[in-house]
Amino acid sequence: MSKVYFSTWRDEQINNIGKAEEDWAESAYNLPAQYDEHASSKAFIGWDGVALFDPDIDVVKLATEYAHQYQEYSEACGRCAPGRWGGRILYDLLDKIARGEGSVADMDHLKEIGKSMQLTSKCEIGKTVPNPLIDLMTHFEDTFLECINEQKPSKHYHEEVDYIAKITAPCMDACPSHVDIPAYIEGVRDVRLDDALRATRQTMPLAHTCGRVCPHPCEDECRRSNLDESIAIMELKRLGADYESDHDLGFFHPGKGKKKKPNGKKVAVIGAGPAGLTTAYYLALEGVEVDCYEALPVLGGEVTVGVPEYRMPWDKYAQDIEAVRDLGVNFIVNHAVTADEMREFETSYDATMIASGTRISKKVRCDNERPEIQGYWGAIDFLDWVNLYEKFDITTPEDVQKQQMLPSNFVDLKGKTLACVGGGFTSMDVVRCAIRAGAKRVVMFYRRDEKTIIRNTTYEEYHEAVEEGVEFIFHSAVAKMNDEDDVLKSLDIDKFELVPDPNGGRAQLVKIDGASETIEFDYLIPAVSQSADLKFLPEEWELEMTSWATIKTNGVDYMTSRKGIFASGDCEYGPMTIVNAVGQAKRAASVISRYIHTGEITITDDEIMEDHLRKMKVYDKKEKITGWLPGVPRQHSEVLHVDIRKYNNEEVNFGFTKEQAQSEAERCMRCYYIAMVAK
Repeated sequence: MSKVYFSTWRDEQINNIGKAEEDWAESAYNLPAQYDEHASSKAFIGWDGVALFDPDIDVVKLATEYAHQYQEYSEACGRCAPGRWGGRILYDLLDKIARGEGSVADMDHLKEIGKSMQLTSKCEIGKTVPNPLIDLMTHFEDTFLECINEQKPSKHYHEEVDYIAKITAPCMDACPSHVDIPAYIEGVRDVRLDDALRATRQTMPLAHTCGRVCPHPCEDECRRSNLDESIAIMELKRLGADYESDHDLGFFHPGKGKKKKPNGKKVAVIGAGPAGLTTAYYLALEGVEVDCYEALPVLGGEVTVGVPEYRMPWDKYAQDIEAVRDLGVNFIVNHAVTADEMREFETSYDATMIASGTRISKKVRCDNERPEIQGYWGAIDFLDWVNLYEKFDITTPEDVQKQQMLPSNFVDLKGKTLACVGGGFTSMDVVRCAIRAGAKRVVMFYRRDEKTIIRNTTYEEYHEAVEEGVEFIFHSAVAKMNDEDDVLKSLDIDKFELVPDPNGGRAQLVKIDGASETIEFDYLIPAVSQSADLKFLPEEWELEMTSWATIKTNGVDYMTSRKGIFASGDCEYGPMTIVNAVGQAKRAASVISRYIHTGEITITDDEIMEDHLRKMKVYDKKEKITGWLPGVPRQHSEVLHVDIRKYNNEEVNFGFTKEQAQSEAERCMRCYYIAMVAK
């Protein structure tokens, strides 16, 4: 929370005018009073009001500059007169007053136009731009009238003040990659799928992938859900990518579709998963030469060898990878980088990005948990051999066949029983792959409840697994592995119950005495989490690590404790979603692109504003939505019937038809907002 001189943000009414600063009241919101480590903010103005931090702020000029941003960004769709002309009138009249040439009639007209835009604009940017302007004209009317009556410019009209603006939306803010979601939805609505894809690739190169396997946090913060149901944002994303690849149209890269000329700089990227691919993509667009090293025999990281074909078809992911290669990125596969090579990279490259992921399955931590027991199979290794065979016909090695009692050179579980411990995407992939591999019984044990597992994955993923025959036993945990001569025979399972905290805190899981049972299983697959294998890091570097044994950065610019060495994705934070890894890597690539030229670590105003807005929370789940037709049903794409899909690896989700896509895109309320800081 921050002290403010004056605030109307989200209807709070704080007026400290005339009070000593030490007596100022605090805002209830996390407003950006401190812009960055070098500068304070004078004011923040946005869709939901205004906050002033400095009594010396020129409120007339502030209002004028905010109205100007509406013109500068041209985000109004132009489909209604208030949006098309109202903003222009606001700016023209405010600037007229600010330069000392306005009249009282202009003030009246401004208020009239502002209220008209609030009521009749079709999109949110037109509805909300007048909000803080009317607040300023109402609460600082004397200041505006002083400029009018004395026909003089506002007090800082001719002075240099930095005004930093940012276009956002609740969905964009919730997306770790800050994809311009309303723009690509608008492209779908207008059947300009090329425009939709270009909008996506501005900040998200893996459009096929994140159009299929993203947990879509954007949908959790879609304003449409305050009215009826959120937009099917993720499914709309894949349409532009499918259009591009299905019609063999080349690659719709962002901007004008061309990379910058080579600038003589060179960067090494360790790992060709989502974080590595993203880093390489955006650096290559900047004209940087990129060598991307991958230890696996195939590109794509865990999405390739961990995410099953039925969720993420390889031919689609391959198109995302080819879009990166199309920019000239050099990929080196089957190459596990060594510590000696990392030392060499410091002199042969201008910077190095570590994006090596987390590929070591963590233990369940039960009694008698021993890797040598046949039937004990780490989730990462299990998924590797399922997917390498299904996608590339790479057979399972003899030593793995022997250890895991496989009757053939692929993962064949016919007649077997399998238990998985987890509750996230990896565990869900394990159990659904086990069904397809022919297992007669598949059980997932999870310490929490159904709601939590859905929150950790998606509603669709969980219910499709249930349809396919996966059993979920909640509030349970494996207590012991039971073997005979190092062959798994059964598992001891403890049961728990949630006991409310008498002090009102979080309910605690408490073991139920006498409820434990022993269940026969052929396999136990731990999928509780993964850890990073970082033995390739030179010991003498002494890179600072987190308590999770991942590489520590400050989470803002993604440089490690060693200058020139960056980290993003799972190896930096621990196992995360694809879209989180992409978001980190996009930011890191931006920082690296400046660092290799200047030697300095900086983030842009746009990135600073992203961080401020995320802290503030753009989405307001309590907001009452008016002016839109409620009850418009969300579209649902057809999925492969359960009696077919559980016996093969065909893609489960068919995606929207053209008619469904346009209908769903029409539901978007185009919730663009403008935020601006004066500093």
